[in-house]
Amino acid sequence: MEWFMVSPLMLVALFFVAMFAGFIDSLAGGGGLITVPVLLATGMSPAHALATNKLQACGGSVSSSLYFIRRKVVDLKEQKLNILMTFLGSTSGALLVQYVKSDVLRQILPLLVICIGLYFLLMPKLGEEDRQRRLYGLPFALIAGGCVGFYDGFFGPGAGSFYALAFVTLCGFNLAKSTAHAKVLNATSNLGGLLLFIIGGKVIWGTGFVMMAGQFLGARMGSRLVLSKGQKLIRPMIVIVSAVMSAKLLFDSHGTEILQWLGIN
Repeated sequence: MEWFMVSPLMLVALFFVAMFAGFIDSLAGGGGLITVPVLLATGMSPAHALATNKLQACGGSVSSSLYFIRRKVVDLKEQKLNILMTFLGSTSGALLVQYVKSDVLRQILPLLVICIGLYFLLMPKLGEEDRQRRLYGLPFALIAGGCVGFYDGFFGPGAGSFYALAFVTLCGFNLAKSTAHAKVLNATSNLGGLLLFIIGGKVIWGTGFVMMAGQFLGARMGSRLVLSKGQKLIRPMIVIVSAVMSAKLLFDSHGTEILQWLGIN
């Protein structure tokens, strides 16, 4: 078991950071862009930060999932195949990332996230109401569950937006319904990835459980807004989070070049 000590004041700060991240993540995804840098700032190694982030993220995604299931927005019986494929995909991705460099994915991811933001921005009618479904059964489960789940286990940022986009475009769900279903698959991929990190002994349990509690509360507040505000709130949040996420990912990969281009040393 790994041990990593932080001060009580730092734990309080991490709790509220996780609460805010859970709130944002329940609406548009991208909460990991808030929590991972903060965990790294505490002095954790990247491996421990990613593992602990998976633990605390489970609090938010499970909280949202339970809320939507109890409100009967999501029927688990209809999602069994999607959940299975997501779990298999996420565990496969989390296993592979330990042996393969993710540099190429890191380079193309900002472009993918930008495309998602522009897609929702330029198509204002998208997700207003349910539309005709395009994919059913195993084909949908392999794309929305297996592929996105694999990505979430392998790399992660923006997975919630990818799940939601799949439900909007391939299932024809409205945006609020898509967000609700996305959280169930997001919770599955978080648990699958966490399992591999637990086996690797990288999770900082004390810090992770404190942040998990914050995530749980923040996600519950955000989930209520999904059903009450729906598309009016989710669409701009996805666009904003996609823009911020893309900017951060680009800066992480090309920060030095960007600063030089701007003439900042």
